[in-house]
Amino acid sequence: MIRLRGLVKQFGGAARPAIDHLDLEVAAGEVCVLIGPSGCGKTTTMRMINRLIEPTGGTIEVNGRDVTHVDPVALRRGIGYVIQQVGLFPHMTIAANVATVPRLLGWDVARTTRRVDELLTLVGMEPDGFRDRYPRELSGGQRQRIGVARALAADPPVLLMDEPFGAIDPINRTRVQDEFLRIQRQLRKTVVFVTHDIDEAIKMGDRIALLRDGRLVQHATPAEMLANPANGFVEDFVGADRALKRLSLITCVSLASAGTAPGAPEVAAETSARDGLAVMLGSGARTLNLAGGGGVVRLEDFFARKS
Repeated sequence: MIRLRGLVKQFGGAARPAIDHLDLEVAAGEVCVLIGPSGCGKTTTMRMINRLIEPTGGTIEVNGRDVTHVDPVALRRGIGYVIQQVGLFPHMTIAANVATVPRLLGWDVARTTRRVDELLTLVGMEPDGFRDRYPRELSGGQRQRIGVARALAADPPVLLMDEPFGAIDPINRTRVQDEFLRIQRQLRKTVVFVTHDIDEAIKMGDRIALLRDGRLVQHATPAEMLANPANGFVEDFVGADRALKRLSLITCVSLASAGTAPGAPEVAAETSARDGLAVMLGSGARTLNLAGGGGVVRLEDFFARKS
């Protein structure tokens, strides 16, 4: 659990606070995405949680502890941190990079080696193939996976992620997002995730906190924010296509009925309704078959759903 109460950050010389009496709770095991216009305070908020930026006022509790009463170095060793540019040490092997925090915590070699191999496997990178390689030998998506592995090395309950996938090309970005969601379903870390991309926020977040001028405008599930924006600012921010965005939150199988449509394109049952609609429109068809005889989805099914 992360709890922010009356959080304020006033930078010297600024006309107004960067963060202005922010109240926010992130439940244990939840991914909370901070989003908003440039300069709204989302990264400042996240960086105050591990005291890379010190708050001016208010309180920050992580698992019931006021972080301002904790040694900042010890605090950061207990909170995973993933940034956009990854920050791997280029002169160190992948194994040594992942082992950075365990080594600082004094873990023995055997325990550290087991943990490195476990994490490489977790992020989908075979230990024997990657353990002894260097960051320069990896793709951008692979380096980002190693960044996630390093952040998880000491099994922290809290993970902070600052635009973690923003520097990756769109195809690999989708793959790394999916990989992280798979890991999160298994580990259930408490995650604060900063992004400027509303589509990424909708995909990654259990809840979204939309900020403006250092204040919280709306804190809601993606479905709730898309269906019931709190005001005109939220409505404009999520976009005029929010009905289409809502289709990304459901799967084709949830729309399907029994039967098959001969000659229609086929998609996996767990394909998002948004992607299924794209396949349908791209093919010129009015129906989709679900793989394995899972049923059929008709064009009107995408628009008849009530939520």
